Amino acid sequence: MENLLGLLRVRVKRGINLAVRDVRSSDPYVVVKMAKQKLKTRVVKKDVNPEWNEDLTLSVADPNLPVMLTVYDHDMFSKDDKMGDAEFDIRPFLEALKMNLSGLPGGTIITRIQPCRSNCLSEESNVVWQDGQVVQDMCLRLRNVECGEIELQLQWIKLPGSRGL
Repeated sequence: MENLLGLLRVRVKRGINLAVRDVRSSDPYVVVKMAKQKLKTRVVKKDVNPEWNEDLTLSVADPNLPVMLTVYDHDMFSKDDKMGDAEFDIRPFLEALKMNLSGLPGGTIITRIQPCRSNCLSEESNVVWQDGQVVQDMCLRLRNVECGEIELQLQWIKLPGSRGL
């Protein structure tokens, strides 16, 4: 517990224009990995624009490790097909958490992260002070696939007894 910084809540909101892997659609789910942790969303049947709105919680010990995300198509009788992957860096989000932000008006943008070759962002991602906490919304463009994006939101959960930020 003492080597943990805290918990990162990754809300997997939805997929946009995901690749078709079955006859006319796909049965997508998302796997989120960080270090040795691996969490997954439920499968959404026959939908290339699925809405998950599911929270997956990762324990963060090393802030330099990227969070990996892979989308799969669930198949009943064969190996699940890969529908692309992405990764993101949590360091800008964690840097914002270290700032003293109490007293700021809700909706204040703390940091803006621009899409570039070294990240999977499809559009600018803002780290925002909202309802007394730091949140980051992001839209990731999937790699190694013909199309598709995943919308996420990051939130932080402080753990009593952790080494904190």
